[in-house]
Amino acid sequence: MAGMWDPFTLGQIRLDHRLALAPMTRSRADTDGSPNGLMVEYYRQRATLGLLITEGTQPSDDGQGYPYTPGIYTESHIAGWRKIADAVHEAGSQLFIQLMHVGRVAHPDNHPTGGQPVAPSAIAAGHDMFTPTGMQPAPTPRALATEEIPGIEEEFAQAAENAITAGADGVEIHGANGYLPWQFLNESANQRTDQYGGSIENRARFTLETTKLVAQRIGADRTGIRLSPAVSFNGLDEGPGYKDTYRYLLRELDTLGLAYIHLFYFGDDDFLREIRAMLTTPLLLVRAGRDYDSIDRDLADDLADVYPIATDAISNPDLVHRLKTGAPLAPGDSSTFYGGDATGYIDYPTIDDAS
Repeated sequence: MAGMWDPFTLGQIRLDHRLALAPMTRSRADTDGSPNGLMVEYYRQRATLGLLITEGTQPSDDGQGYPYTPGIYTESHIAGWRKIADAVHEAGSQLFIQLMHVGRVAHPDNHPTGGQPVAPSAIAAGHDMFTPTGMQPAPTPRALATEEIPGIEEEFAQAAENAITAGADGVEIHGANGYLPWQFLNESANQRTDQYGGSIENRARFTLETTKLVAQRIGADRTGIRLSPAVSFNGLDEGPGYKDTYRYLLRELDTLGLAYIHLFYFGDDDFLREIRAMLTTPLLLVRAGRDYDSIDRDLADDLADVYPIATDAISNPDLVHRLKTGAPLAPGDSSTFYGGDATGYIDYPTIDDAS
């Protein structure tokens, strides 16, 4: 039986407890995608969470979906992330940079080059998107040619190398929330007739090839992946056969010796227990509506190894201290979650500052 405050070893790193910082888009990078001083302070403040999984970070121009999200494909990006990694390490924490290629969940107005989004098939996401000029319909993406796909996979691998060069302890591949790997995985977004479409094995091919390439490039024990079984997001719903899809994908991923598999999961407990039983890879878990007593019970019941925390970590930079001492948690201001300046980003006080 494990509890929140028990230590755990994840890949190359030892964690003092079982909580972590969940990846959350905050849109505070510079216009060119370079991480800046605000971001350095944001991650430094939350270092007691131990494992910090960053916001989604695009591996290329085409991978960007939202304004002011960071990149990891230029020297300026690498230099900015190096400052964050140094600050996090100095504070005694570990940093995994989440690699996020949004695929069709993009708009030309949010791209540095104004390019058309790319995706497995020319099927629009079907919802409005935030842009610098307001909400606009998601455009129809350009379907990737078969010969282009290895180049996209290489973008992930090079971004992973860049993250390690910047001093990060590892990377997390974002295969959840309706972004590019999930678009390949999902039949409603993937109507290809080549080796990347059709069967479960073919639809999972992009995710598996990308993960293997990243693991080969930087080490499997520095590589994690996030998936979202049973979640509806960004115009994608799981079909009735989603459990078979994830049974296959998770078994294949489990053979790679990854640092972790991270599930953003809204499904039933029986399937979660089945997933847990089939995996030897450490499991990170985010579930909707779980309070900290529930999280402690899930850990004690061996449903997961580590629980990343999202919104509470935004408004409580000293979340670990508050939980350990029973101090009240501060509410977050959702109007400042995405974009802006220091307000609602690095100005939340600790419990000591507030008292």
